[in-house]
Amino acid sequence: MEITNVMEYQAIAKQKLPKMVYDYYASGAEDEWTLNENREAFSRILFRPRILIDVSKIDMSTTVLGFKISMPIMIAPTAMQKMAHPDGEYATARAASAANTIMTLSSWATSSVEEVASTGPGIRFFQLYVYKDRKVVEQLVRRAERAGFKAIALTVDTPRLGRREADIKNRFVLPPHLSLKNFEGLDLGKMDQAADSGLASYVAGQIDRTLSWKDVKWLQTITTLPILVKGVVTAEDTRLAVESGAAGIIVSNHGARQLDYVPATISALEEVVKAARGQLPVFLDGGVRRGTDVFKALALGAAGIFIGRPVVFSLAAAGEAGVSNVLKMLRDEFELTMALSGCTCLADITRNHIVTESDKLTAMPSRL
Repeated sequence: MEITNVMEYQAIAKQKLPKMVYDYYASGAEDEWTLNENREAFSRILFRPRILIDVSKIDMSTTVLGFKISMPIMIAPTAMQKMAHPDGEYATARAASAANTIMTLSSWATSSVEEVASTGPGIRFFQLYVYKDRKVVEQLVRRAERAGFKAIALTVDTPRLGRREADIKNRFVLPPHLSLKNFEGLDLGKMDQAADSGLASYVAGQIDRTLSWKDVKWLQTITTLPILVKGVVTAEDTRLAVESGAAGIIVSNHGARQLDYVPATISALEEVVKAARGQLPVFLDGGVRRGTDVFKALALGAAGIFIGRPVVFSLAAAGEAGVSNVLKMLRDEFELTMALSGCTCLADITRNHIVTESDKLTAMPSRL
């Protein structure tokens, strides 16, 4: 059967993967209200397409933190990709590089920063959790720098792990033949009392609950890499991110895996963009499955989007070719959406190209 859209990979992944693994990737926190809402909210945003514009040439390219990429569609950090496919993060890195876009490697990856770098050239970011032992954090950052990674995506919505009931029921553990490669060969100090299978839960338990804005500043004292703050959903925290010297913000609710009943990221996006006042770029992750979703995020002020679950599901279904196909389908759909909306480059995409629920409430006057 020919795959015609990104969503179709999820059913294939569900067939192919062990239940414990599929559930780990697919589930959200508690009632999974936000998990559903991350998708639903996109469907409530409608288009106001402009017609009779020459769309014979369309340019989707953009720059992110000064790096030129082919499209505003990037890869979000997702943990333990070798559970999905033996090639894991290697395959994802090759697919991202071939598509000329950015991959973010999870610090809980089943391949190390060095292994991912060995796949060849590519622009890569490193996702970071801050651990109680700051020496471990420093070692992770150093390794990412040495391996040529270009930015740190600091996850800030996880002082504690969210409650994912499927993982509790399944008694989720990292399969014994895999390990969290970024923690191998580190001087873990107090952290190395766990065998590999126990390392995943142990590492999760080492996340520092005292993490605060002063640590964002501290991180800038140990690295010159730009820091993206991942997990901002309010105007208040946007202002604090700007004041703390962040290079950018990723509006994220951790794929709806942390606090349930937070709004969909697409619903929180405009509040964050307005508060950022153009002082730093704002990106979005969560719920993007269509080129139309990409367009809606850009119309609301996002500089680009990141995809997470579509990567692991397509990886499970077809390895590197699956991930490449997801990137191609999203790219092609986005290009078509631009053409049918009358936009020939990203700068053409404006707030006037969409209408949201809140617009309907404040009865839109004619925009002339």
